[in-house]
Formats: sequence, C-alpha cells, structure tokens
Amino acid sequence: MSIISIEKMEFYAYHGCFEEEREIGTRFRVDVAMDVDTTKAQQSDDINDTVSYLDVYQVVKREMMIPSHLLEHVMQRVGEAILHDFPGVNSVRVKVSKLNPPLGGQMDCVSVESVLRR
Repeated sequence: MSIISIEKMEFYAYHGCFEEEREIGTRFRVDVAMDVDTTKAQQSDDINDTVSYLDVYQVVKREMMIPSHLLEHVMQRVGEAILHDFPGVNSVRVKVSKLNPPLGGQMDCVSVESVLRR
C-alpha cells in the first residue's frame, strides 16, 4: 500500500455559520491522503493503474463549491466523494482548514480532520 497525498489545495468558498461568511466567502485549504494499492502502477508506469491526482483535485474542487455551514460537513462530503469516485482508494484522510477565521483574534486557521474508510 502507498499513500497518495495532495496537500495545501486552496479554494475560495462560502462556508460558515455567519451569513457574512456565506455571502463574502473566504479562503480554505484542503489536504487529502489516500491509502492506495499502487503495486500495479509501480510496475506498469501507467496512469490508468493508479489514482489520478487531477481527477481527485476536481472532486475536491466540486465539493468545496457547495456551501455548508460547518467544516465538518465539508470534510465528510469530500471524503465520501473520493471513496465513491475512486474504488482503488481504501481510506482517505481529509483535513479542511478555514484560513483567517473571524474569531476576534489573530490565527492562521481552524481545521477539522478525519479518516474515512470503506
């Protein structure tokens, strides 16, 4: 088994509990790490024998464009979509971070992270 990761994908999206967040939007970062059997691809050197990073990115982008109140909901949707669309993924770790959250203090981000398995 191998871990295929796509790290620090950034999106401008409209997630949040406050109406202003859903109207104005803000920046988010998403990291995914997928447990994949890459044995065949390691031998064949063929993209069809592994999980395409581009295709995974497009799934994450699609899910990030659907507004949600909670990061937990976004995280779950991203993980479920990856497992649904890529049968070769055995499990996926998803981390969703809201950059510069409106909490009244200085911080880089708030994040939620979970592992989803088949």
